[in-house]
Amino acid sequence: MSEHDNRGATLRCAIVGTGAIAQAHARAVAAHPRAALVAASDLDRSSAERFAAQWDVPAVYDTLEELLATEHPDVVLVCTPPVAHAAQAIAALESGAHVVVEKPPAPSLAELDAMLAAARSADRRLAVVFQQRTGTAAAHVRSLLSAGALGRPLVATCETLWYRGEDYFAVPWRGKWETEGGGTTLGHGIHQLDLLAFLLGEWTGVQGRLWRLDRETQTEDVSTATITFAGGTVAQVVSSAVSPRETSSIRIDTQKATITVDHLYGHGHENWRITAAPHVDEVEAATWALPEVEERSDHAPLLRDVFDALLSGAPLPPTADEPARSFEIVAAIYASAAAGGAVITPAALAAHPTHRRGFASPVTDLRPGR
Repeated sequence: MSEHDNRGATLRCAIVGTGAIAQAHARAVAAHPRAALVAASDLDRSSAERFAAQWDVPAVYDTLEELLATEHPDVVLVCTPPVAHAAQAIAALESGAHVVVEKPPAPSLAELDAMLAAARSADRRLAVVFQQRTGTAAAHVRSLLSAGALGRPLVATCETLWYRGEDYFAVPWRGKWETEGGGTTLGHGIHQLDLLAFLLGEWTGVQGRLWRLDRETQTEDVSTATITFAGGTVAQVVSSAVSPRETSSIRIDTQKATITVDHLYGHGHENWRITAAPHVDEVEAATWALPEVEERSDHAPLLRDVFDALLSGAPLPPTADEPARSFEIVAAIYASAAAGGAVITPAALAAHPTHRRGFASPVTDLRPGR
């Protein structure tokens, strides 16, 4: 489908990987008036057939290659484990499809570089799902920060405190550098790190450590980091897979206010709060109020905005652009840990001899007897 001749057209979408996260993609496609699921593929054909029956998908294929050759979809939604993302995304892009890929976009920056290069070469779009950027509250707070209405951001905290038991790590591809790419920093913390960077902008330095405190895993089950941003903000970050009372939290203290968002896997207006500093009068603080019309964070608004951009030929929306920004922060945490906690800058990461190709890094094991 030409981007310049698509009035009234419907985006023909295909899903590769029909596990749990594919449900969110299917709901988003079903909610869009000009998108339709036409095919699905999974290594487990029975899973694909159950998915197709649930969502009324007309065609099921054993391989992505067969799906692409037969269906020629406009958009491929990649919902497989991270190790498969790069090859599948590149194949879809080279076939002429746009690609929406679940986070993390790949197990390495080098593979993401190759995916972005394939998108440029094919003149297609590559969108990565970081749905925490979406929602009217996040957009409103970002606009306040960008406009300087809250003064300069000074200090921040970013916490992803989740709980994943031994059964979670028993899945064969999880907890291994070669198949998952990383631990809780890459698999979980990247969501809040992406929202933090969405609000604060470009990073300038990262200092991180990786810890193994309880789980039987090659990778980390906890990480800690300090991040500096171009505007002069410093942030403390904790990502955990061993925290029974789960929460996802960001706090940003600016010259005029404290911004907080406390949620778990998605946020609405009730999760956000802007608290004025003592010297700010009520009239000014009232101008910061969240919009009256609310939209929660979710896959649906992200895919809606991506689909609208594809149909109109517009650039990807801010909720889906800059796919490398938070991925680079994660990579820098791993690279810093590998360097004994050294500060990693964007320039150092761009020329890093190892951590553009993969994130395997030393993990400090503090489990008793280890």
